[in-house]
Amino acid sequence: MMEWSDIRLFLAIAREGTLGAAARRLGLTQPTMGRRLKTLEAAVGHSLFQRTPDGFVLTDEGTVVMGHAERMEEEALALQRQLAGTENTLSGSLRISCSDWFGVHILAPILADFKRVHTNVIVEILTDSRLLNLARREADLVFRIKPFTEPEVISRKLFHIPYGLYVAKGSDDPSPGTGEGFSMIIMDEAFGGMPDVAWLKDRFPDAKISMRSNNRDVQARLCASGAGMAVLPRPLGDSMDILKRVEVPNPPPGRDTWLGYHQDLRRLPRLRALTQFVGEQAQTMQRRYGEFSSLDIR
Repeated sequence: MMEWSDIRLFLAIAREGTLGAAARRLGLTQPTMGRRLKTLEAAVGHSLFQRTPDGFVLTDEGTVVMGHAERMEEEALALQRQLAGTENTLSGSLRISCSDWFGVHILAPILADFKRVHTNVIVEILTDSRLLNLARREADLVFRIKPFTEPEVISRKLFHIPYGLYVAKGSDDPSPGTGEGFSMIIMDEAFGGMPDVAWLKDRFPDAKISMRSNNRDVQARLCASGAGMAVLPRPLGDSMDILKRVEVPNPPPGRDTWLGYHQDLRRLPRLRALTQFVGEQAQTMQRRYGEFSSLDIR
């Protein structure tokens, strides 16, 4: 007989491609993964993976099992979500996903205040550039700059965050329209299509690229150290005394922030309490910066 736990193991190997990566994903050891995979293959009477130098590849039989395994997983996850959504106490855990700078400069202070009010709720913050899967409960609540398109996700536009142009405190402002003699710090090539990158290149065509990073806090530190000018979210840039915001006409484009959670969790009291608390705290930020759009948290 096949065990559901072995189906989870099979899915992890199929998705990660190696026993080692799958073991880390499930919190098991690699020998345990190998032993349980052999047990599963013996139970179904087929080899489910072809072992190659590049990793594990599904066999024809493995591909058949994959389709059924994914449907089994979806049913199991749906059951967990529905049971979680019926809980009536303000206790338990919530897993939140967001970008690194947003977690540090926006959410961390808010969540610290939330914890003082709701002492029995444990919040886990994952700062990750990946778009985590709400259906698989990789996260319960996600903050991101891209709208949610999944039909089972309830989402709201949280607010619009203004961005600004920054240089190290005490530095000269870049030459308007050219940027000649100045350097700039931009996103890495994987995020080269971000609006702030295009704005910098268009506004200062003669400035040289000195550094790239996909981490806004790293960009801010590089800027403060004199490595070049950088476009940063104002809640980050304005919080650093070692940075100076450059007043420019038509400032860099800001970004909308979206909040999303799975529809099965919409009645979960601790989730509703947190989204309400975030909304109330964000009103203070709106008054401080003046450029935040009105919130839509329900």
